[in-house]
Amino acid sequence: MSNALSRDIATGTDPRHPVRRALGRARAWVDGHAYLLFAYRLAVALLGTLVILVGVILIPLPGPGWLIVFLGLAVLGTEFASARRVGAFLKRIVTRAWAWWRARRARRVASSA
Repeated sequence: MSNALSRDIATGTDPRHPVRRALGRARAWVDGHAYLLFAYRLAVALLGTLVILVGVILIPLPGPGWLIVFLGLAVLGTEFASARRVGAFLKRIVTRAWAWWRARRARRVASSA
């Protein structure tokens, strides 16, 4: 990963970031109201499922189909532990595949030089 990307990730995951603090306050308010919590979880489930379905439809087409599926899993992972585990598992697989691809490409470049 590049330094700029690492810095951006660290900035985005900082709990003191103003957006994160605002979202945390809003989530704490929703947690205090049982009827809103149910509606919120239902909305997250419907939105995440819809995003995954759109991604699955777009997989055979040129474009970011798999990326949209992973985005839908990330949306579901904000509320549901099982979706979070599936997303982490898929992230490990993609990371390993990407490392394998980069090593393969480096070997091909080294052998042709």
